[in-house]
Amino acid sequence: MKNNTPLIYSVFDINVINLFKNISIVILGTLFLSISSKIQVPFWPVPMTMQTFVVFIIGMTYGFKLASLTLFAYLMEGALGLPVFAKGGGLAYLSGPTAGYLYGMVFAGGIIGFFADRGFNDSYFKSFMSLILGAFVIFLFGIGYLGSIIGYDKAMVAGLYPFILSELFKIGLAAAIIPTVKKLLIKKNE
Repeated sequence: MKNNTPLIYSVFDINVINLFKNISIVILGTLFLSISSKIQVPFWPVPMTMQTFVVFIIGMTYGFKLASLTLFAYLMEGALGLPVFAKGGGLAYLSGPTAGYLYGMVFAGGIIGFFADRGFNDSYFKSFMSLILGAFVIFLFGIGYLGSIIGYDKAMVAGLYPFILSELFKIGLAAAIIPTVKKLLIKKNE
C-alpha cells in the first residue's frame, strides 16, 4: 500500500478504480452522513450532531477527490429534498441557520482529504492537526453565515462555544482511529 493511497481503498482492497465503485463509496459516505445527522443533542439554532465526526472520517479515508465529491453529493441530496440533514431536507435548509456549517463541511472534507493524500494519516499528530484545520473551516463558514443572520456575538455563543469540547473529543477520536487502522492494515499487508 502506497502512503498516499486513500485509506478507503485499502479497507476494501480496491486495485482498479471504476465508476461503479466510486459511486458506491460516495453513496456509502452520504448514507453515513445522513445517519450521523440524526444522532443529535438538541441546541438552538444549531443542533449538536455526529456529522463533523463522519466528515473527519470521510476526509481521512476517502482522500481529496472522493471526500469532496461525497460531501457535495450529500448537499445535493438534501437540496433535492431527501431528509439527510438533522431536521429534514430541501433548498430552504441550505439557506437556514445551519447552512454555513453544511457548506463548511464540503471544504473541510476536501482539506482533510488533501492532507490524507499526502500521508498525514500516518501520524497521530499530523492527523490531529489536519482535523483541527477541518473543524476550523466548518466553524468559520458556520459562524460566518449564522452571524450574518443573528449577529456575530450571538453566533459565537450559540454556534461555537457549546461545541468546542465535543468537537475536540470527535477530533481526538478520529485522530486515534484512522492512523491506528492504517497501521494495522499496513502490518496485515506486509
